[in-house]
Amino acid sequence: MQVDIFIPCYVDQLFPQTGWNMVKILEKLGCEVHYNPEQTCCGQPAWTTGQKELTKPVAEKWLKEFSTGRTVVCPAGSCVGMVRNYYHEMFMNSSYHLTLRAVQAKTFELTEFLVDVMEVENLEASLSGKAVYHDACNALRECKIKEGPRKLLQNVQGLEIISTGDEEECCGFGGTFSVKYEGLSTSMAEQKVNNALNAGADFIISTDLSCLMHIEGYIRKQKLPLKTMHIADVLASGW
Repeated sequence: MQVDIFIPCYVDQLFPQTGWNMVKILEKLGCEVHYNPEQTCCGQPAWTTGQKELTKPVAEKWLKEFSTGRTVVCPAGSCVGMVRNYYHEMFMNSSYHLTLRAVQAKTFELTEFLVDVMEVENLEASLSGKAVYHDACNALRECKIKEGPRKLLQNVQGLEIISTGDEEECCGFGGTFSVKYEGLSTSMAEQKVNNALNAGADFIISTDLSCLMHIEGYIRKQKLPLKTMHIADVLASGW
């Protein structure tokens, strides 16, 4: 299968290794991976702050760049959720209508693609320790991603997935929410981290680095014995 990879802004700028690990996984499964270096943002930051007119040209550029007919794979539920759930408001009943529908149908978050499209649940990865899986809000609520990541993690040799009971609760990031409501945002991250530590976790794992970036900031500030990992980095471990 030929795939186009869409690399979110913060992965490109801050966590490029996760992008490389996604490529590693896709190539392991025999995919021919394409990367367009001209790609930029999907427009989500501007959209969520109400700047809809500023979002449209950014989204239009994204749509043109990924109208290749190939499947699009992205290591972030939030970006996929933007394309899947909000692009219609900008492009439905326009000259981009049919293009949008075609691209939406072929755009997947990484774990969705692995489990639902490639029908793969075991990548022969290995990682020692106990981990809590965090359901990123956009992945869970906008893309309905829940069981797929857990199926993949259950097959990671040496990794034990434990529960804290708050896996589906927000970490407090929410983009500009963490800036506008710093105290509340920090308290939400604190609760997420403390629950993981109390459960004996070594790692917090998620599909979205935006959440993990926020959680990791709190962990580093408090100098706590806990690590965050994107699921792509976990699945690329040990082989």
